[in-house]
Amino acid sequence: QVRLLESGGGLVQAGDSLRLSCAASGRTFSVYTMGWFRQAPGKEREFVTCITWSGDNTYYASSVKDRFTISRDNTKNTLYLQMNSLKPEDTAVYYCALSVRRTYIDYSRGHNYDYWGQGTQVTVSS
Repeated sequence: QVRLLESGGGLVQAGDSLRLSCAASGRTFSVYTMGWFRQAPGKEREFVTCITWSGDNTYYASSVKDRFTISRDNTKNTLYLQMNSLKPEDTAVYYCALSVRRTYIDYSRGHNYDYWGQGTQVTVSS
């Protein structure tokens, strides 16, 4: 059984930075694709970024590219999301997710992930 626990959310002003963490337990963390998704009030969940099982390739939504950075520390079984130059439109609940599939699929799709955290709220004021 995999457990994912996000932390690091909060209330910040536009232009500030935050770093989210996602602590994973229950599986060998390093061999799986991990992703971050977010959901704003009244909107559908959307892909933010992922780091893949095959060579730690990273992918970003265009809305966060060059501002957000995903990384992982395999020794700590922890996934990170460094968010810089935050904007009010980044306000959402952020979720980390893990996929056990280890194959070449579209990891921007939420249905390709098998485990999800409970989410952490990020609020960016203008």
